[in-house]
Amino acid sequence: QVQLVESGGGLVQSGGSLRLSCTASGTVFTFYTMDWYRQAPGKQRELVATATMRGATNYANSVKGRFTISRDNGENTIYLQMNGLKPEDTGVYYCHTNLGSWGQGIQVTVSS
Repeated sequence: QVQLVESGGGLVQSGGSLRLSCTASGTVFTFYTMDWYRQAPGKQRELVATATMRGATNYANSVKGRFTISRDNGENTIYLQMNGLKPEDTGVYYCHTNLGSWGQGIQVTVSS
């Protein structure tokens, strides 16, 4: 079973940056496609970015050009570098594997 632990969230002003990390344990990390999702208050959870085990990436239109997903297979960790943050990026960010495991979520708040 996979355990996922996120870190790096917090409060930042509009235009600022944050880097989220998600460390996996309990399994072989390189076999999984890894995603970041987010859920804003009162809204459905949405896919933000995906990184396949071979390193291919994909992004939601709303974050293209501002967010970068990357992975370090040796450290069993994926990252989400978030630049040019906007208030609408506020929400709880979740790490996820394509086999259905979720992290506990971490809060990101962007003030205007």
